[in-house]
Amino acid sequence: METPTQTPPAPPAQRVIHTAQLISAMLKSNGHVSDLIFSPGRAPQIEVSGQLVELKYKGLECLSPGDTKSIAYDIMGENEHPLRKLDQDGSADLSYGPPGVGRFRVNIFRQRGSCAIVMRVIPDKIPGFDDLKLPKTLEEIVHLKNGIVLVTGPTGSGKSSTLAAIIDKMNMEKAFHILTIEDPIEFLHRHKKATIHQRELHSDTPTFALALRGALRQAPKVILVGEMRDKETIEIALEAAETGHLVMSTLHTIDASKTIERIIGVFPIADQHSVRTRFAKAFRFIVSQRLLPRKDGKGRIAAIEILKAKAKAKPCWTPCATATPTACSTSMAS
Repeated sequence: METPTQTPPAPPAQRVIHTAQLISAMLKSNGHVSDLIFSPGRAPQIEVSGQLVELKYKGLECLSPGDTKSIAYDIMGENEHPLRKLDQDGSADLSYGPPGVGRFRVNIFRQRGSCAIVMRVIPDKIPGFDDLKLPKTLEEIVHLKNGIVLVTGPTGSGKSSTLAAIIDKMNMEKAFHILTIEDPIEFLHRHKKATIHQRELHSDTPTFALALRGALRQAPKVILVGEMRDKETIEIALEAAETGHLVMSTLHTIDASKTIERIIGVFPIADQHSVRTRFAKAFRFIVSQRLLPRKDGKGRIAAIEILKAKAKAKPCWTPCATATPTACSTSMAS
């Protein structure tokens, strides 16, 4: 007598997640969302004033690896570069902007064999100086004709917002050609009094250094480089500043002294003295900032340190610059 065979149970069907609708609902849950996080084993999360909050929507109380993979590939779509980077390097950066929802700076990465996603919310409106309550001293940057301006701080400290406010003020007041090189493009600047061209890494140019080298032949008065990532980029930025351009960029350093150490330290020891001298002559402002929780628990406050070059800068740091720590209330996002 034959033993009846049992059919193995079918695997559970992968649930369909409407990514744009989910993201829209998460944004509407709180008026001060800075980040969205999708992680296996957790409900979707938002970050508000530096604290993570779970949003346990029905059916999404605990995301599975399949859920986060589905969201990740929905965000990447047919964009070949992040698909390739995720496959080859285990992480990918991209911008994402579903119509009618918002714009985001996204990092998708592999962890423990599954995908996780972190999305930084990019405000629709470019913040102004008054919106961010930036120190009046920073308005001087708008009128600089050349040199290097660096905005530094940890991730999420408001660097991109500060630079966007400065660029927007230039755009309104100066009939300049402004060129930005970003990874990815965050704030979208429209032509106002200035003409602004925005280039995105990988889609418009393969590297910061190559785009910066090309910028020297594109006649901009102001060049914004998303980040000083390597020796070649820093070298070309110095060259641009020395040849009459105003170069603005960011670094992930915690204060002005560490910024100087980072800039000098990427060069060989034999070159560091000459680079120190060149940078001392070229830099105009180093703005270091971080966000701190407010005492009343309502949002965060930006603590800002400003290192400003004196008019007669010399190739040393103590006599040629003055550091001014300030604080202002804001909800900036880097």
